[in-house]
Amino acid sequence: MLTSDQQDSFKPLKLPVGWTFGGLAAGLACGIALSGTPAIGPVLDVTGTLGALWLRALQMTILPLVAALLVTGIARMVETARAGATARRSLFAFAAILASGTLLAAFAMPALLAAFPIPEQAGAALSVTPRDAQEVPGIGEFILSLVAPNVVTAAAENAYLPIIIFFALFAVALARVPDEQRAIMLGFFQALGNIMLTIVGWILWLAPAGVFALAIGVAARSGGEAITALGHYILLVSSLGLAVLIAAYGIAAVAGRRSPLAFARAVLPAQAVAFSTQSSLASLPAMLASCRVLSVRETTADFVLPLAVAIFRATSPAMNLAVAIYVAKLVDVPLTPATIAAGAAVALVTTVGSVSLPGSISFVTSIAPIALAMGVPIAPLALLVAVEMLPDIVRTVGNVTMNVAVTASVDHAQQED
Repeated sequence: MLTSDQQDSFKPLKLPVGWTFGGLAAGLACGIALSGTPAIGPVLDVTGTLGALWLRALQMTILPLVAALLVTGIARMVETARAGATARRSLFAFAAILASGTLLAAFAMPALLAAFPIPEQAGAALSVTPRDAQEVPGIGEFILSLVAPNVVTAAAENAYLPIIIFFALFAVALARVPDEQRAIMLGFFQALGNIMLTIVGWILWLAPAGVFALAIGVAARSGGEAITALGHYILLVSSLGLAVLIAAYGIAAVAGRRSPLAFARAVLPAQAVAFSTQSSLASLPAMLASCRVLSVRETTADFVLPLAVAIFRATSPAMNLAVAIYVAKLVDVPLTPATIAAGAAVALVTTVGSVSLPGSISFVTSIAPIALAMGVPIAPLALLVAVEMLPDIVRTVGNVTMNVAVTASVDHAQQED
């Protein structure tokens, strides 16, 4: 494993989130203005090529980045599990909440889309490219597809679920090799992840231009309906993060034995920091202060909270799977049990490899594998990333609230032992 100094020396690029949103707004405005004019044809020829080029550049980093983050993330969890009872109790709580969030999205998001369907014209607006989704397999074929006889061929075919299973097994097996060999391999994957994140950062620096180019085509085809689609998307996906946030109050009350009102007052300053910074790491001091107000022992808070910030993002499986399901509905990919099961499995496993990075990077690295495993085209993600800053506020506030709730729960369980 890299030393803390080596890890700290890697600083991801600060991404122009506001500029990306501005590129989206400008592209939609230009597309609406040019729609129906003679100039729209030549403009779409140029912007279509530029948008597709930017999207392909983004896609090329997904596989090596997911492999690197998955191996290093599982390695961290294995090392943590060896640290003692507090670590194991924390990891169990994390796993239970992440699994519950995944199940919530698997059942709730299709129900929400049935109750509040995507407006027909608005849905066509965000399709971006022809609907080239993969064929959805039957249940028997789906089970067979979990193991790829050739991982290189699976990678070439964008079959992400067997690849993720392979690298998860690889990471678990890595824990059983001699320390020197394990350190070499972990160093390699840590470096690979940092390199890929750097490349992703460069590509996302071009996001304002890429999103602008794609948005022109979207608006030219659909006019103002694209704005309706984006608003519908933000509300439905954010509702899953809000559900996780609300669940944190129940966990604090039931498992942490804290008054809901007292918990709400104690966690409010940390939520304010999370809202303003959209960073769980930046909210860590405020979370520690919230735990002191809740009379959580410092030894517990000082261990559980940094661990939670490093490897636990409570809203990720629920919101990431919700995005993939939304896009599946958008491009008419059938939401069969096999499709949702594939997405849920990938959403849960790839959460282990999540990193504390800007929402635009986390959005790309976390949701693209889920979509590909479900046979869903990822082209719409190129536009949705431009409005991620709004759902990302819900993500961060939900994560911070759940971190404090879990810490209080682990502390209460230890006091009862």
